[in-house]
Amino acid sequence: MAPPPPASLPLGQRLIQLAQTLQFGWFVGHLTLLFCTLRYGLSYVTFHSASRFARFSYRTAFVSAAATYGIVVYKAYRARARSSGRQPGGPLALAGDENVQYLAMALVWLFSRQIPLALLPFTVYSVFHVATYTRTNLLPTLQPPQQSATTTSPGGRPTSKASPTADTIGRFVKEYYDASMTLVASLELALWFRILFSAIIFTKGSWILLAIYTVFIRARYSQSSFVQGAVGQFSGRVDALMANQSTPPAVRQGWESVKGVSRKAADQTDINRFAGGRQSDSKKPQ
Repeated sequence: MAPPPPASLPLGQRLIQLAQTLQFGWFVGHLTLLFCTLRYGLSYVTFHSASRFARFSYRTAFVSAAATYGIVVYKAYRARARSSGRQPGGPLALAGDENVQYLAMALVWLFSRQIPLALLPFTVYSVFHVATYTRTNLLPTLQPPQQSATTTSPGGRPTSKASPTADTIGRFVKEYYDASMTLVASLELALWFRILFSAIIFTKGSWILLAIYTVFIRARYSQSSFVQGAVGQFSGRVDALMANQSTPPAVRQGWESVKGVSRKAADQTDINRFAGGRQSDSKKPQ
């Protein structure tokens, strides 16, 4: 993430310089997604999710999501192209990029029927992205850190003291990061079952959507320990349920068959076999 404008500039110029960056557009996209999700949520809980304004809020949220992930993908591949002198990667490299995956799903949800649960994983990400940008860019631009005359760095220079608000945001992000990623993984898994249910009752377009989202979940499982944990937790709960003596043997056998087929399919479709290794969980999708 680019640093904030120099503190020596007047406030107006700092704001103009900040607003001229792609990163600011990324921030506005995430902020718009949050506002649209909140507005759609209000319509949903008041049973007006089919209203024109609710539909507009829902679609705009995914337009914002596509824009933010598109900016990240564009910046990443432009930087790689500049450093290597050629366009990096191919289709498999693109498929293995988490931000490309979320960009693709944002576009899928944009043109699919409304499923409110689909908004929630993007919303959780946006909360943390907005918080991080506010701490690292927006607050230092509005109120540059004060130089501390009593505390110096190893080089002998005065250190900058962050604002209490920035410190609070930083603690929030650090404290709830793992919990938020676990929540996203659980929401994404719950969404898969939501789509599966729609496919079982033959809702229009659900089988195609299920196939697309299954590919997405498979890719996420390959790359995210949080998704692996959510799947493992779900499997463990079902195993415990199947171990109950009141469970019919046919149901137990059916569950074991499902697990066997799932493992075999997972082994045959491991994206890391083709895209060159597992990606790190140290960073969430942007």
